[in-house]
Amino acid sequence: MAKPLKVDEIWLERIAGLLDSMEFGSLHIVVHEGQIVQMERTERKRFENATRHSGEAVTRRPDSRAAGR
Repeated sequence: MAKPLKVDEIWLERIAGLLDSMEFGSLHIVVHEGQIVQMERTERKRFENATRHSGEAVTRRPDSRAAGR
Protein backbone atom coordinates (compact mmCIF):
# COMPACT_ATOMS: atom_id res chain seq x y z
CA MET A 1 0.00 0.00 0.00
CA ALA A 2 1.26 3.48 -0.84
CA LYS A 3 2.54 5.65 1.97
CA PRO A 4 0.86 9.04 2.35
CA LEU A 5 2.95 11.96 1.11
CA LYS A 6 4.51 14.03 3.88
CA VAL A 7 4.80 17.72 2.94
CA ASP A 8 5.75 20.04 5.80
CA GLU A 9 6.32 23.81 5.86
CA ILE A 10 9.98 23.46 4.87
CA TRP A 11 9.05 21.61 1.64
CA LEU A 12 6.26 24.09 0.89
CA GLU A 13 8.79 26.94 1.24
CA ARG A 14 11.27 25.14 -1.04
CA ILE A 15 8.59 24.52 -3.68
CA ALA A 16 7.36 28.12 -3.49
CA GLY A 17 10.94 29.38 -3.76
CA LEU A 18 11.55 27.40 -6.95
CA LEU A 19 8.28 28.58 -8.48
CA ASP A 20 8.55 32.19 -7.31
CA SER A 21 10.54 33.76 -10.16
CA MET A 22 9.55 31.30 -12.90
CA GLU A 23 7.59 32.71 -15.85
CA PHE A 24 7.68 29.69 -18.18
CA GLY A 25 8.79 26.21 -17.20
CA SER A 26 8.06 23.24 -15.04
CA LEU A 27 8.87 21.82 -11.63
CA HIS A 28 9.23 18.04 -11.43
CA ILE A 29 8.90 16.61 -7.91
CA VAL A 30 10.18 13.08 -7.27
CA VAL A 31 8.57 11.16 -4.42
CA HIS A 32 10.01 7.95 -2.95
CA GLU A 33 8.20 6.00 -0.21
CA GLY A 34 5.93 8.93 0.65
CA GLN A 35 8.72 11.54 0.90
CA ILE A 36 9.96 14.18 -1.53
CA VAL A 37 13.51 13.22 -2.44
CA GLN A 38 14.27 15.42 -5.45
CA MET A 39 13.02 18.46 -7.35
CA GLU A 40 14.03 19.39 -10.89
CA ARG A 41 13.33 22.84 -12.27
CA THR A 42 13.26 23.45 -16.03
CA GLU A 43 12.90 27.08 -16.96
CA ARG A 44 12.23 28.56 -20.38
CA LYS A 45 13.16 32.09 -21.40
CA ARG A 46 11.22 33.75 -24.19
CA PHE A 47 12.62 36.69 -26.10
CA GLU A 48 11.02 39.01 -28.62
CA ASN A 49 12.82 39.25 -31.95
CA ALA A 50 13.60 42.97 -32.38
CA THR A 51 13.87 42.77 -36.19
CA ARG A 52 10.28 41.62 -36.55
CA HIS A 53 9.02 44.75 -34.86
CA SER A 54 11.06 47.11 -37.05
CA GLY A 55 9.59 45.79 -40.31
CA GLU A 56 12.85 44.24 -41.54
CA ALA A 57 12.98 40.76 -42.98
CA VAL A 58 13.95 38.05 -40.55
CA THR A 59 16.68 35.68 -41.70
CA ARG A 60 16.71 32.24 -40.15
CA ARG A 61 19.73 30.09 -39.56
CA PRO A 62 19.64 26.84 -41.51
CA ASP A 63 18.24 23.96 -39.53
CA SER A 64 21.09 21.50 -38.85
CA ARG A 65 18.62 18.63 -38.59
CA ALA A 66 17.45 19.22 -42.15
CA ALA A 67 21.03 19.39 -43.40
CA GLY A 68 21.55 15.67 -42.81
CA ARG A 69 23.57 15.93 -39.65
